[in-house]
Amino acid sequence: MIAPYASRPETSRGRLKPEEESHFRSCFQRDRDRIIHSSAFRRLKHKTQVFVEHEGDYYRTRLTHSIEVAQVARTISGALGLNQELTEAVALAHDLGHTPFGHTGEDVLDALMTPYGGFDHNAQALRIVTRLEQHYAEFDGLNLTWETLEGIAKHNGPVVGDLPWALAAYDARHDLELHTHASAEAQVAAIADDVAYNNHDLHDGLRAGLFTEADICDLPIVGACFAEVDARYPGLEEKRRRHEGLRRVFGVMVADVIDTSAALLQETGATSAQDIREHSGPVVRFSTPLWQDIQAIRSFLFQRMYRAPGVMEVRREVGQAVENLFAIYMKSPDLLPEAWHAELRQAPDDMVRRARSVSDYIAGMTDRFALQSNRQLCGGSTGDG
Repeated sequence: MIAPYASRPETSRGRLKPEEESHFRSCFQRDRDRIIHSSAFRRLKHKTQVFVEHEGDYYRTRLTHSIEVAQVARTISGALGLNQELTEAVALAHDLGHTPFGHTGEDVLDALMTPYGGFDHNAQALRIVTRLEQHYAEFDGLNLTWETLEGIAKHNGPVVGDLPWALAAYDARHDLELHTHASAEAQVAAIADDVAYNNHDLHDGLRAGLFTEADICDLPIVGACFAEVDARYPGLEEKRRRHEGLRRVFGVMVADVIDTSAALLQETGATSAQDIREHSGPVVRFSTPLWQDIQAIRSFLFQRMYRAPGVMEVRREVGQAVENLFAIYMKSPDLLPEAWHAELRQAPDDMVRRARSVSDYIAGMTDRFALQSNRQLCGGSTGDG
């Protein structure tokens, strides 16, 4: 049963370039499928969340994370009577714009791009699906529906003030109503991201030996979930105990979102997707008590994982690699692949255009390819010399 405030394919605002509709798939299904078949989506396989891609085969990558987010998002969306296909499309696309080396790469690239308009991974995702993917005969990008583009651009909330340049450039020719909230489906994709990474970062941190089960059992939510496992399965082997404990953490978070959001949606009295956009605040949320518990988990992960000495050392090294590559390509843009030369030849002395092309190229790299390029162009393991 689909709710009255759900996004409906038959009332979609359509695509920038009109296309004949499919007889077999809704417009949102086609969006999801185009995202899955894109080059940028495949590259997520070799872009990691926290750890660098070569450090281990079991750590989450941007690809596995996106799949986990989509699974959580479909569950929540279905329980709330929303359009699961649109939810899944936004969830699968939400990390397309990430650089190699996770947030480290993004922070470095944003600093390097400050004179040229900065770098923002959400805006870059929009740039990828509207321009940089170049496979179709009749258009650049994936020609996604307005609703999917809106979800990519503002799933974290209205975008106001100084817009990232890539977002501003697209919005100028295709108004995404950035001042409003996104659809409920896009809000679900955003909160599913929170659920997924808070859980899998605990799992990856345990696997990396950055902390132990005893450490995380002092955390809210987590301790109660592991206590439940111990009571039900006394003496359970460590690997199974870890999985059972963390899957319950997942369950607590998802159930809280569904219960809290169902009540909020009912209170709004919304009768259309546009009512959700124009509502005074987000309608997909955690309850206040659970959100406070999640903040405690985030604080723990920040101290024990994201800022762990070993992680920080790798962050320094890979950040240097991004700096090296940016400097080299800015100085010698002819080193970029031939496919990038046509854009640069249009205005060879335009440093803003050059910087944005260099940024696009580096942002699209996988961890492995960025390190390989750095070695080839700079020598050494990180290019420090």
